[in-house]
Amino acid sequence: MVRVLGGRGRAATVSALLAAVVVVLTGCGAESPAGGGQAGAPLGDATSSSDVDVATAKMVAAKKASKVEECRAGSASDGGLPSIELPCLGGGDSVDLASFEGPMVINLFQGFCAPCKEEMPALQSFHETYGDEVPVIGIDVMDTVPGVALEEAISRGVTFPMYADPGGELQGGSLTARAVPTTYVLSSSGEVKLLQMGGMTSEDQVKELVEQKLGITL
Repeated sequence: MVRVLGGRGRAATVSALLAAVVVVLTGCGAESPAGGGQAGAPLGDATSSSDVDVATAKMVAAKKASKVEECRAGSASDGGLPSIELPCLGGGDSVDLASFEGPMVINLFQGFCAPCKEEMPALQSFHETYGDEVPVIGIDVMDTVPGVALEEAISRGVTFPMYADPGGELQGGSLTARAVPTTYVLSSSGEVKLLQMGGMTSEDQVKELVEQKLGITL
């Protein structure tokens, strides 16, 4: 399953709401045209990134007490990801995503997203086993309560680096989040591919999808 993200707008009529429910239910159960899992729905308006603090004192303390890895830039000048600088969730160095090189797994999530939380252990297990070959990073997208996202990730044992995109800077590009969770992979040649939109429940499933999408053997 995926959690479909919506935006702000005027109050809808009852008929419009019913129609929206039908669209959402249809989308959540439909196969993605990209062949990467379940289809989602378009995102709504993003909040201003300046309105969201992704490194409050409480978040910084929680991260420091956890085993979450520090955010570190890669060595590439243009590894294939958008050249967008994102702050580190819970404090740390901001990083230009273009500095990262593949192969890599990029998971887009939110704190109040139940499917995101269900998927975290599988991604963490993959990171622990294959992180030296295919690193994993998380990006908390269009989230007005990043502290919840960090807390939920820590409580589920996540240690891979996590970034924040509260303003939706990634929307419209190769890392667009049509719904959460959405996971992409970056190939060694710099190609970004949709891996899966929700539903990953085990390390083996993540491994199989990564091998299929990147054409590698782990």
